[in-house]
Amino acid sequence: MAEPVTVIVDTREQVPYEFPSGQVIVERRALPAGDYSLAGLEREVTVERKSLEDFIHTVIRERDRFRNELKMLQSYPCACVVVEANLDDVFTGDYRSGAHPNSVFGAAMSIIVDYSVPVYFCSNRQIACRFIMEFLLRYYQRSLNNAMFNPR
Repeated sequence: MAEPVTVIVDTREQVPYEFPSGQVIVERRALPAGDYSLAGLEREVTVERKSLEDFIHTVIRERDRFRNELKMLQSYPCACVVVEANLDDVFTGDYRSGAHPNSVFGAAMSIIVDYSVPVYFCSNRQIACRFIMEFLLRYYQRSLNNAMFNPR
């Protein structure tokens, strides 16, 4: 069996995911950007996690602050934003904020196109957790393969 991978969870992450035991080891420490990364690859791969309410609040009410975060994310070889909701939840206005669905969708498109940072709408917290774990594990495997075929 392969060694577990160490996932770094940012200390500011208020309700961190609980990943399945055995596959990853979780370590809490401050990350330069995002909420989840990999030990030793903190400046290569990162994931910014948002609940739908947090995503809307951030892209509508805290745009200037979030722009700085997006500029950092776009400097990473591999970064994304994961939203714990369906895109349908945005279009149907299934959230407390008074933000218009078109504004929220437009903000997501701006992140994708203007900053080249993908935004993944992942249904719910459980699906988002699985997505983030697989995303990080895939990047880790790719970095191992690259190291194996491109030794320094």
